[in-house]
Amino acid sequence: MDTIPLVQASLGDQELAAVAEVFSSGWQAGQGPRGKALEQELAARYGAGGAVAVSNCGAALHLALLALGVEPGDEVIVADYTFPAPAHAVRYVGGVPVFADVRADTGTVDPQAVAGLVGPRTVGVIAVDTVGLPADYAELKAITDRHGLFLIEDAACAVGATYQGREAGALAPVACLSFHGRKGITSGEGGALITTDPAHAAHARLRSSFGIESIFDQARVVGLPISVFTDIGYNYKLSDIAAAILQVQLARVGELLDRRRAAAAGYAELLAGEELLTLPHVPPDRTHAWQSYLVTLAPSVDRAAVAADLRAQGIGCGHGTWACHLQPVYDTTQPCPVSADLFAHQLAIPMHAELTGNQVERVAETLRTALQANSQPTTSTAGTQGGAA
Repeated sequence: MDTIPLVQASLGDQELAAVAEVFSSGWQAGQGPRGKALEQELAARYGAGGAVAVSNCGAALHLALLALGVEPGDEVIVADYTFPAPAHAVRYVGGVPVFADVRADTGTVDPQAVAGLVGPRTVGVIAVDTVGLPADYAELKAITDRHGLFLIEDAACAVGATYQGREAGALAPVACLSFHGRKGITSGEGGALITTDPAHAAHARLRSSFGIESIFDQARVVGLPISVFTDIGYNYKLSDIAAAILQVQLARVGELLDRRRAAAAGYAELLAGEELLTLPHVPPDRTHAWQSYLVTLAPSVDRAAVAADLRAQGIGCGHGTWACHLQPVYDTTQPCPVSADLFAHQLAIPMHAELTGNQVERVAETLRTALQANSQPTTSTAGTQGGAA
């Protein structure tokens, strides 16, 4: 039986040719000519004051908080229902992540929850475009502007998505992208910081390279330049090999996103009317990048059993994403009930640009069968009392 993986990268001959060019260039390390070209393309795409290519999105989030001046003890409100990279980044700089609950329909951070968490130590907000769906940035920006807070867009999953006609990655003054293997475009690993402020970009670029200027630039200076370390930095550089792959992938965004959208439309049609799950909701003012396709199972469904049935048929699946406030590392009693409920009941089914129509049909059919086989009938209170009488 052919397997249908949960995720699969779309990499081919164009990407291989770009890598071969880098191999012959003599510069494969970070911040070389391909990295610089990628940064220019990203800045142009997002109309930004600067873009910094880095090793992953977690690095971009860390650099963003450093550039924005977050200090130990500062509180940063973060979306709860997501991979915990934003909260981790807040901890990297000694800050305190404060978890905001999410909307039940979209899984994106709830602006009302954010507004209720602003306090005297709050310095900013990190919103997340949950599995590829942009958050409510008009409302979030109104809140952050009112209180003088920064706003960061974690657009790790959302390359190609839009909100009110603007592309994800350009929805806040600072945005962070991911090019991990399961994202819409990928170099295996990688990330970028996108910002409207050139000074923030320059700060992040310096910190991404141990606190010194580009070694590639230094190597082109006649004489014997000696770098001076003026600040503590990190090894967050993106190799020119990865940058070359991403230049190709960036040109393919539209093509790859169209294929994901076709798969999502197929699922929506084939699973319509299934009472044991709820399909993803996309508000009319935005579009989804479909990094993942999450369905919400009814409380009567045994999710683990459904997953076991799917995997037995060669179909990949996962739990969705995380309710960060429940993770032991944060040791918080702060409630986020909507996030916790989604964490308990959502299921990720295969979503990538390599899915065929036949595979989408097979996933939907197998999922329907598994739901019926692993659902307990609900018993009303009245029926139970009548039986006891």
